[in-house]
Amino acid sequence: MPGRGKVMRMSVEQPMWRALAGYRVLAMVYAVGLFATAHEEFRRPWLAVAYFALLVVWTPATLSRVANAAACTKRFLAADLTVALAGILLTPVADAPERIAAGGPTLPSIWTAGAVLAFALKGGWRWAALASTLVAVANLIERGGPARDTVHNVILVWVASIAIGYVVEVARASERTLARALEIEAATRERERLARDIHDSVLQVLAMVQRRGAVIGGEAAELGRMAGEQEVALRTLVSGGLVPLPGEAEGMAGAADPLTAGAAGGDAAHGPVDLRALLAPYADALVGLADPGAPVPLAQASARELAAAVGAALDNVRTHVGPDARAWILVEDEPDEVIVTVRDDGPGIPEGRLAQAEGEGRLGVALSIRGRLRDLGGSAELISVPGQGTEVELRVPKHHSGEQDARGKAEQR
Repeated sequence: MPGRGKVMRMSVEQPMWRALAGYRVLAMVYAVGLFATAHEEFRRPWLAVAYFALLVVWTPATLSRVANAAACTKRFLAADLTVALAGILLTPVADAPERIAAGGPTLPSIWTAGAVLAFALKGGWRWAALASTLVAVANLIERGGPARDTVHNVILVWVASIAIGYVVEVARASERTLARALEIEAATRERERLARDIHDSVLQVLAMVQRRGAVIGGEAAELGRMAGEQEVALRTLVSGGLVPLPGEAEGMAGAADPLTAGAAGGDAAHGPVDLRALLAPYADALVGLADPGAPVPLAQASARELAAAVGAALDNVRTHVGPDARAWILVEDEPDEVIVTVRDDGPGIPEGRLAQAEGEGRLGVALSIRGRLRDLGGSAELISVPGQGTEVELRVPKHHSGEQDARGKAEQR
């Protein structure tokens, strides 16, 4: 779309992969250099030569595998760690026992750390702990026991790899948060641009039609009234600024019915939806909607049931107060729950009327509102003062153990 803000994505872990590729090459050169300076002391130098020939071929050939997380597959990691472990276990066969007892390096030397760091960058600290533990076992076997220098090197690799793995996990979480913030910022800029365009054209025309229709009267007055309603609805939409969650824009954009919109917002992934997108269609000339400026994520089943409860409350307003009654919807996004309040300007409900309605078999409030919220682990509180209107407060927890059951019930309705 022309003029739409572009979301710039940046990888915070990509420099680590480039550093790992450079480290592997330098560590290979270092290991070969160590052998070249002491090859005469080896008991079976030909075995070491064969191993270093493999290492010299393997390292450059696999540089593309450590270019990023996608290219670094589990199969490659297993093969790479096998090369490192094989070099450690071949050291007592190729090298002299005196050199090993004196604390001489293993055949791969510091190249082994590159294999462990690849695990850390790919899978985080848990994968790093697994790889470094296998390297520790191989080093202990190579030395024949827990020598001080061996234990020191093992602990160093273990701690360093786990620390780097943890840093990578934090970096990925930060990258996701940054990407989400950039998406919201781009969507906000686009919404503001559309709002300016609509305000300068469509809204002004609708307002003019409303004024002219009221002056002319007759059928033109009815046309003006309809234009006024559309102006209020459109103004509410562009000022509310619905920002769908990632992956939900397509489903929400084409949904006309609030409950259908929730289902289209990502049932395939069973992810959260923006509650504001389900409540926006209820706003019109008689129903005002006040919501936060940011998305209100809620599980799909919970969001659909909550929106349906709001619809039931508005139906009650139109049925019992009148088709011209005013109503207001207030959305509050709390840390642990979402609160939606529906208030009208009607005469209120006389005391005992709800109990009487249930006794007569009219269970709109009991089932359509309270029943839905109870299934979600939430609550519905109705406050009505004669002469001061009615207020329905709906509370839904953000995390509820019965969400799967609620989803099933919602799909059966």
